Amino acid sequence: MTSKRGYLKKWGVVIAFSILAGLVGGLGAIVFRVFIGVVHRLFFEWLLPNVSYSVGGFNVGYILLPTLGAFIVTFFVIKCPEIKGNGIPEVIEAVIFKGGNIPGKFAVLKTVATAITIGSGGSVGREGPIGFIGAALTSILARWFDMSKEMRKLLVTCGLAAGIAGTFNTPLAGAMFALEVVYMGAFSINLVPIFIAAVTGNAITLAVLNRAVEIDIPGGIGHTIFELPLFFLLGLFLGVLAAFYARFLYGMVDRFSKAKVPEIMKPAIGGFGVGVLGMLFPAYGIFGIGYEGMRMAFYGELAIGLLIILGLVKMLATALTLGSGQSGGVFAPSLYIGTMFGAAFGQVVKAFLPAHASSPSVYALAGMAAFFSGMTQAPLTQILMVTELTRSYTVLPPVMTSATIGFLTARFFLKGESIYTLKLTRKGYHVTTGKPVILETISVGEIMTVNPVYVTEEQTLFYVEHLIGETGHDCFPVVNENMEVVGIIGIKDILKKSSSVKRMPVKRFLRRSYGVTYPTETAEDAFEKLMAYDQNLLPVLESPRNRKLVGVVTKRDIYRAYYRGLEGMYIE
Repeated sequence: MTSKRGYLKKWGVVIAFSILAGLVGGLGAIVFRVFIGVVHRLFFEWLLPNVSYSVGGFNVGYILLPTLGAFIVTFFVIKCPEIKGNGIPEVIEAVIFKGGNIPGKFAVLKTVATAITIGSGGSVGREGPIGFIGAALTSILARWFDMSKEMRKLLVTCGLAAGIAGTFNTPLAGAMFALEVVYMGAFSINLVPIFIAAVTGNAITLAVLNRAVEIDIPGGIGHTIFELPLFFLLGLFLGVLAAFYARFLYGMVDRFSKAKVPEIMKPAIGGFGVGVLGMLFPAYGIFGIGYEGMRMAFYGELAIGLLIILGLVKMLATALTLGSGQSGGVFAPSLYIGTMFGAAFGQVVKAFLPAHASSPSVYALAGMAAFFSGMTQAPLTQILMVTELTRSYTVLPPVMTSATIGFLTARFFLKGESIYTLKLTRKGYHVTTGKPVILETISVGEIMTVNPVYVTEEQTLFYVEHLIGETGHDCFPVVNENMEVVGIIGIKDILKKSSSVKRMPVKRFLRRSYGVTYPTETAEDAFEKLMAYDQNLLPVLESPRNRKLVGVVTKRDIYRAYYRGLEGMYIE
């Protein structure tokens, strides 16, 4: 009876805080969207009429808006450089490597900077930042109530799900997005609190704003069975393009980083470039999120040449916005780019195979799903999202085909990375997508033993033998005078050695081929290295460039972490 009461109490707490996470995430999303609207009106309805000036039929006043917005954002970036980008990698980092902690100051600055970027015309999305805001607010909530580390991680994921669900009016896709990008897969018990949070966040958004999503998709669209191979080809093409573009985005970040220009001017330069592009195509969604351009593509209002140009221009505008150091998401730009190229592909099919071609709108949807799935490595999210947005299963086969192939193709070229994990890799963290493994959500730094037992180069094998008897360990890291790891020594290296040999220094018997790990790697990485090198212990080095010993991690540590993670992840 006592265990049943404990079980019910635990689940009561989980459900209560899931609802609270949904409320916090949904309200945070609403405030953020209202803030963006205020900034947008300030720039486009008040400022633009006062700076409009026509040259050759183009309003050069458009150039000023994202340039000024980017210049303002610069001051936030200088104060907190981490606010650059879309925010989802920071949620993953918080869950896996920081115990679910997202600093409140970071959340506030990120919210304001992103609202200014989007409202002034920066070519980024609000969905990723909204998810981040939901996660950040929930992280603060979890700290207020002094929740356990495992519970904080789960609630942060709930906040992310609530924000995404409320943005698109897609609770199922919002929950799946959180599971795919944070937990790298779906866990049956996790679905309960995350779905509760997603449904709550979506309900709050609808109750206040009446309408969550602004993507306008025509009804009554379908396909023929003969077109499925064409959707396969579309997924293949957009998967390659997604992999290229993910690399291109971070290449643009590197170009701006290396540019010999004052840091305070870099975002403004990116904003100026976006202003020029937006001036050339002011009515097609290059500025801001881009839903109006997507609507035109879905309804067949754009010619094939213009569709391709808009897709390329949006790619460049988004790269300039994010590469120059501004704050915003890649969620909506990915949908826009995929929609444009998908619609163009559909028009080509209709021109050459008129007897078998359906509406280009279904190709636009499939293209949207394929490109997004390739970029984020979250195909289930997009499949579910399209189904919820269209409220129809008719388009499910083509969308599933393109999304799956886009996902697999991009995965091949990105080597298991995504647009989100690439940012973490650049920060020194290693996370592989698509592996629903508990150990992938636990960092080495979280489970390693600090101040470990070690051996110096000059100590003897007799000393090692003494340590084995005293500690029960069968392997030790060997360090030099600077505490840098130079090898490992263990029981296998001293077996059957004579007494005279055991008086010699260990540096003569070091195992030179051995595995090491770092605090920023996951427990899964460490376990794979232990198996590959047939070791029971891994030295933990400060970083790949600094070989200073900061700890050790053993198989026992990893087994303990696995069961601890299992308990926290499944909340049983």
